[in-house]
Amino acid sequence: MVIYIFDGTMDGLLTAVFDAFALKEQPEMVLTEDDALPLFCERSYTVHTDEEKARRVWAGLEKQLSREAMKLISVSWLSELPELNGHLFHYICKVFTTVKGLERNFADADVLAVTNIARKVLHEQLRMKQFIRFQKAKDGTYLAVVGPDHNVLPLVIDHFQDRFNGQQWLIYDARRHYGYHYDGHQAVRITFADEAAVPFNLSNGKLDESVLSSDDRLLQDLWRTYFKAICIRERMNPRKQLNDMPRRYWKYMTEMR
Repeated sequence: MVIYIFDGTMDGLLTAVFDAFALKEQPEMVLTEDDALPLFCERSYTVHTDEEKARRVWAGLEKQLSREAMKLISVSWLSELPELNGHLFHYICKVFTTVKGLERNFADADVLAVTNIARKVLHEQLRMKQFIRFQKAKDGTYLAVVGPDHNVLPLVIDHFQDRFNGQQWLIYDARRHYGYHYDGHQAVRITFADEAAVPFNLSNGKLDESVLSSDDRLLQDLWRTYFKAICIRERMNPRKQLNDMPRRYWKYMTEMR
């Protein structure tokens, strides 16, 4: 069994594809440096990420695939699912060894897996747009803390930048320890050197009382009152509610606290 080991980046995976063709071999498994090797391994090959090799592979994909298929590949990568690595590697290799139209061949296990994973990411992107709840700080900045299963912030920032372009806001991913701050002109990716010192709780997204706007306290109470008022107890369906609004989002939602 031949195993390729790469650094877990997209450029690393694309470099692995380049090297596989250069060495004229197809690995049975594609793992990251953090993955444990299987018990029986004939040979492992460590991929050294090369931006030029990655660029050439990506340029080749753009010639072979439609814009929609290229988007699905990019979106699927944001899933951060370990099972994607092997499927995406073989999918890309097949693009260069089969006739055009592979992207629509859902009978192919790799094409189907990559497509389904991309759809999961796009579905969570939609949920982020629906379930993000902002809190207003005393300085006028709006804060929202999230913890999605997939790395969807890059997909939703344009939506919030367009919708709330007259306000300063920060959307922070507590699971991945980064966020985007919008200053009224552009959204910039940020990280905190010391998360323990930030004025909000990463576990539930609540702003500290010392920095929370007094107006926002009132609005949160009004929102919770409204949420309870529109609930028709006779029509409550907990199973459907969980399906439409999974429990993992509740801790960051004002109406569920």
